[in-house]
Amino acid sequence: MKLAFVFPGQGVQKVGMVRDFYDKYDWAKDMVNKATEAAGFDMAKILFEENEDIHVTEYTQPCLVTACSIMAKALEDAGVHPDITAGLSLGEYCALVTAGAMTFEDAVRLTRIRGNLMSSFVPAGQGTMAAIIALPKETVESVVDGIDGAAVANYNCPGQIVITGEKDAVHKGMEELSEKGAKRAVELKVSGPFHSPMLKGAGEKLRTELDKATISDLKIPYIANFNAEVITDTSSTRELLEKQVYSSVMWEQTLLKFKELGVDAFIEIGPGKTIAGFVKKTVPEIPVINVSTVEDVQAAVDAISQL
Repeated sequence: MKLAFVFPGQGVQKVGMVRDFYDKYDWAKDMVNKATEAAGFDMAKILFEENEDIHVTEYTQPCLVTACSIMAKALEDAGVHPDITAGLSLGEYCALVTAGAMTFEDAVRLTRIRGNLMSSFVPAGQGTMAAIIALPKETVESVVDGIDGAAVANYNCPGQIVITGEKDAVHKGMEELSEKGAKRAVELKVSGPFHSPMLKGAGEKLRTELDKATISDLKIPYIANFNAEVITDTSSTRELLEKQVYSSVMWEQTLLKFKELGVDAFIEIGPGKTIAGFVKKTVPEIPVINVSTVEDVQAAVDAISQL
């Protein structure tokens, strides 16, 4: 049985996530306290009390890393261990914690900085993103390549690609791709042109912080967003995380790589079922087990025993 832990990106967060783990396990409380220190804000307050900050990028990112890392630890404590891991955009930091490359505290600290840089580096209103539905990637690429200031942000799955960049360029791309037959072209509610060359300077600034973090040898391999390649040593990890900020996220290609490697099941760790949806459209023969609650952990143990 070859298991892959996979982690979602920004957008799945919700108030109350991981509360049941926090209430049940002292070690989960300890992780939330460590996250408070690392992030520089009251993690429990934003995770558990009604607020809008949880949807503000610089808070969202460390909150999700905290929640997903707690869920992953609960799974491992229950005897469920991954053979390989990956995460979608922000989720790559959770994957690095799981793989042993990065400490939980560093992941929380770095994602607060990353979130701040990603949301504030480009002045508000200058950049945006849009989801393009039901067009082949070759069509999307041919249109985007012809528009200065536009780029592909995410290859999520067949028929779902996100474009990014300067607002006028993205709007032009939406119009042209609709004319090419896109079923939908939907502008996203985001605070910046994520995974766009406009954020190259943000990636470079993040690199100075990455250079301060300890990157350790891997316990298990992970697949990088930047190139969908299996990473077995961490010599390139800082560079890959820097480039990830302003480059396309190769998630569809990552899922295909998991299939090529013979992964038998995915465990999606975190709120929602975003990755399960991408798996269904990319490698539907591989089952996905979702874990976001204490009860889900035991259900995952039971499900794996029956595979």
